[in-house]
Amino acid sequence: MTIRLFGASIVCVMVGLFISASAGQAGTSGAVAFTDPQPGAAVISGAEPDSVLVSREFYARSDEAILLGPGALAEPDARHRVEEAAGDKHVPVLTVTPETADGVDDELRRLGTHRVVRLGEIGVLEDRPSVELGDLRGNLPRSGDEPIVMVSRDTPIDATLTARSAARVVELPTPDPRATADAVAAVTGASSEIPIRAVGSGFGDDEAFARRVDQARRTPELPGGGQLVFPGRRMVALYGSPDAPALGPLGRQGIAESIDRVRRLAADFQRVSAEPVIPAFEIIATVASSEPGEGAEYTNMLDPAVLRPWVEAAGRAGVYVTLDLQPGRMDFLTQARRYADLLALPHVGLALDPEWRLKPDQVHLTQIGSVEADEVNRTSEWLAGVVRDRGLPQKLFVLHQFDAGMLAQRKNIVTDRPDLQVVLHADGHGTPPVKMETWRRLLDDLPAGVWMGWKNFYTEDTPTFSPTTTMAVAPTPWFVSYQ
Repeated sequence: MTIRLFGASIVCVMVGLFISASAGQAGTSGAVAFTDPQPGAAVISGAEPDSVLVSREFYARSDEAILLGPGALAEPDARHRVEEAAGDKHVPVLTVTPETADGVDDELRRLGTHRVVRLGEIGVLEDRPSVELGDLRGNLPRSGDEPIVMVSRDTPIDATLTARSAARVVELPTPDPRATADAVAAVTGASSEIPIRAVGSGFGDDEAFARRVDQARRTPELPGGGQLVFPGRRMVALYGSPDAPALGPLGRQGIAESIDRVRRLAADFQRVSAEPVIPAFEIIATVASSEPGEGAEYTNMLDPAVLRPWVEAAGRAGVYVTLDLQPGRMDFLTQARRYADLLALPHVGLALDPEWRLKPDQVHLTQIGSVEADEVNRTSEWLAGVVRDRGLPQKLFVLHQFDAGMLAQRKNIVTDRPDLQVVLHADGHGTPPVKMETWRRLLDDLPAGVWMGWKNFYTEDTPTFSPTTTMAVAPTPWFVSYQ
């Protein structure tokens, strides 16, 4: 229950009570009272600054506080010192600007704050004695289990530091409790009595956040941890089909050797990536054919039983798998359904290759294939349903493209299904200028919610981009495959 103190006489009486009744919650010289937030998941958000709202959520009283002027933490060393002081001394951190000054002043009065650290240019506030960071008396930490607070890259630093001073903080690359292994472990390991909070409107409302916390607790994780594909990881894949060396490097060695090879490739990228790099396979499950074949469909569908040993071994090794479809005159959804059991595995996504999607009067290598937005959307709707029905983590949904006509009406493709992460995969090859020109064309009018992928060719690029060169492409690709 949140305790609010009003009036000097109440403050004087209550300070003694807090010190005597909460031996684990008061420093020798200062006084602090942590609140007792309600159990369950909720979002801390509102019209007032996030740091003030976080302070109000977790502190009933604090004799001391750290005040920051604009730009006070511009230097990494300054941020480190303040972060260390807030965490060690357990005092709130509040940024003072002309817009926040009144709210901060009100919060300091509510807290009964008597001593402050002032860093940077701070406007007029109620007069309180100033001390240096090293002179903070501080407070002992909260007794008992700490609440869990989730913050994202967009959370203001003062709000993050205030949360860290009073609770256990989990930092996320995106505002979603499913984003990382640390977040999933935190909520999975927390008892029902532990409050779980998120800072900022990016986490949604209380209902949406609580639903995602529940999903985090009961959903399998992806290779590398967490249940969202990006931005918590990048992927580097070998492309090809089992026992088919001509189709790509994946088919030039056995399962174990392919796993070793792609792990080494991912390690090369890890040296130049700030995000974790996960090894992956892009397995061609249906192969475009120059012959009409059965039903004159111009496609050969591999038996799922042939692919299963590759898919299962990859899963055990922490390798993500994308099944690639080259459907000829069949439609993508019909082919995808053939592999429903494999796509029901948590580490398996789907790729559509429109170059090999023929109209009834077309043949391969004479025309470049294409697909209408409606067919893409029907396929993604079905795949999203598999995710929901099976309680799976988010799936990768890859769309290959190098020519504008391959994805007809691209602007009409649905890209905001929460169960899927859509990647536009640039398949251009040749010299670096030619590849970059293809890349720039594909970026024009890119639909919202689409992440970019890139392909390196061992034989058709001159030269093949190195990991460093690939990661220097702007925007940096999130999924890289090698053919």
